[in-house]
Amino acid sequence: MPSHPLAEVFGFPITNFTKEAKRFRRNKLCPFNNKVPSCTKDKAKNPLGVCSIFDDGNPVITCPVRFRQSWVIAEKAARFCFEKSASWTSIAEVRLTDKNGKSAGNIDLVLVAYDDRGHVTDFCSLEIQAVYISGNIRSPFEYYMGSPNTRKGMIWKRKPNYPKPDFLSSSRKRLIPQVLYKGGILKAWGKKQTVALQKSFFETLPEIPQVNAEQADIAWFLYDLKKDSKANLFNLVEEEVVYTKFGPALDTIITPKPGRVEEFIQILQSKLDERLDQNPPEAPTLADTVLQ
Repeated sequence: MPSHPLAEVFGFPITNFTKEAKRFRRNKLCPFNNKVPSCTKDKAKNPLGVCSIFDDGNPVITCPVRFRQSWVIAEKAARFCFEKSASWTSIAEVRLTDKNGKSAGNIDLVLVAYDDRGHVTDFCSLEIQAVYISGNIRSPFEYYMGSPNTRKGMIWKRKPNYPKPDFLSSSRKRLIPQVLYKGGILKAWGKKQTVALQKSFFETLPEIPQVNAEQADIAWFLYDLKKDSKANLFNLVEEEVVYTKFGPALDTIITPKPGRVEEFIQILQSKLDERLDQNPPEAPTLADTVLQ
């Protein structure tokens, strides 16, 4: 079990000291097809070059660009969206607007099929969802970067605000709005949607009713990071594809599973008791009236 949270920094495990790994760390580069050669996460001038963190010993992707390794996600999504013979490409960060011109946000990647004359014949969306981090990841990152050779085995477990994946915030603040707003427009247009995320993240969501690929509006491509011990690298590997309809998937994700109302009433009662103890009512109670 790692004694620190850093799985990958600037594309490589922090124990990788190959010539290539050291070059990427030294120049703060991104090997995963970022929009520019450098890492731009958090800050362009002082990027937070953490691609993934450990959670119970398993690497969890925390940067969406990490999913772009070898463009596997685009290739897999295109197979769901288009015929095998289709010519296609991808366009990043395309703004989507509603009927009134109000922005519904940017689509991470739009896959575009085109004919021999270069005319658009079809398109679909590919949303990429990494996991938010709770706690402080910059401190261990900067500590490691201060001396990678001597700090590769650093012990960080007892530090305050130890970073960990925040799956709940990732779904509520990012994934659900994407599916709800952008997905609603794409569904109205009759266009297919794909989502790339890590399998461990998907498993924290409610169980979504599945259909076969031919009936699906959305394909959820579930990936994981697998260690190549010989090369000392993590590789992005497709683990599973889940096919769903838009409506049932959205209803399942946004509908909470209520707990027992009695437990909530107990919470209210305890808070009410505290307030009454601190601020006793001036008016006589029923018991006071009887005693008089």
